[in-house]
Amino acid sequence: MAGSSHGHTPAAWTGVIISFIGFCAAGAFMVAANGVGFWASIGVVLLGGVVGGAMKVAGMGTPKEAVSLDEQVRRAQAARQAKAEAVAS
Repeated sequence: MAGSSHGHTPAAWTGVIISFIGFCAAGAFMVAANGVGFWASIGVVLLGGVVGGAMKVAGMGTPKEAVSLDEQVRRAQAARQAKAEAVAS
């Protein structure tokens, strides 16, 4: 997964941080037996998913340096061919 930059985007980080804060607050409200606070915190957890998804749609979900394996192979072949042509001439 590290090679595919899975989760290494602003959208992923923002969504996870918001959801984590909501999850922690929900746990605290559960221990305090506060039902309204618990459900509000669950709403924050869901909001993290919505925010992350919206950021992904806005273009912050794919790192710019991420290049597919097929594209890497094509670039390497083109560079090899250009080098061979330069040596031949």
